Amino acid sequence: MAPVTVQRLVKELEKLKEQVDAGTLKARDYDERLARIIRELREQGLDADRAAITAALADVAKRGIVTPEVQEHLRHRLGLA
Repeated sequence: MAPVTVQRLVKELEKLKEQVDAGTLKARDYDERLARIIRELREQGLDADRAAITAALADVAKRGIVTPEVQEHLRHRLGLA
């Protein structure tokens, strides 16, 4: 399997946010989907360097796509912290 692009990661996080905002995704389901995304990233890897990944996570946090806590969780799970 090919590594996941940063753009795809951002797109998946944006989809999660849209579903939460629409009320179609409950908190427990959000956690499960986020865990699945992290697992996929760890298995396939990310097609970007640390700086690009860190910048993308900072951008989605700044735009309110993820909370600062989720941003930090992603950084730790991806070995960036």
